[in-house]
Amino acid sequence: MESIWMGISPGRATTRVVALAGPHDPILKAQLRQDPAHPRAMATLLEAIALWQGQPVRAALCADGPGFSSASTICREAFVDEGSALYTLVWAPAGAHRRRRHRLEGFGNFGDLERVVAEAVAR
Repeated sequence: MESIWMGISPGRATTRVVALAGPHDPILKAQLRQDPAHPRAMATLLEAIALWQGQPVRAALCADGPGFSSASTICREAFVDEGSALYTLVWAPAGAHRRRRHRLEGFGNFGDLERVVAEAVAR
């Protein structure tokens, strides 16, 4: 069965999310607040995408680099569970593919995050 590839990249002020139907076919791009307001927000987001698309999600938490703290609630909550039948989540270093600008214009270019997702979840 095919799967949706997702990348979640927390930054200093926001968290970027991208979902791909294949290595070059984005189906969702979002810029969310830095930390989720609820402990199950990330798991629920991953499950919702899987249910919406009817395919399991293979996700990568692309987190490292300047300004990133593993004390962030996104990290504390990310690996509490071991995923589910609907999704799997892995950690992927994102340092080599960091975006150059801090803020996005509109949704902007998510190419860096898409490359990390392709490398991390396509294995």
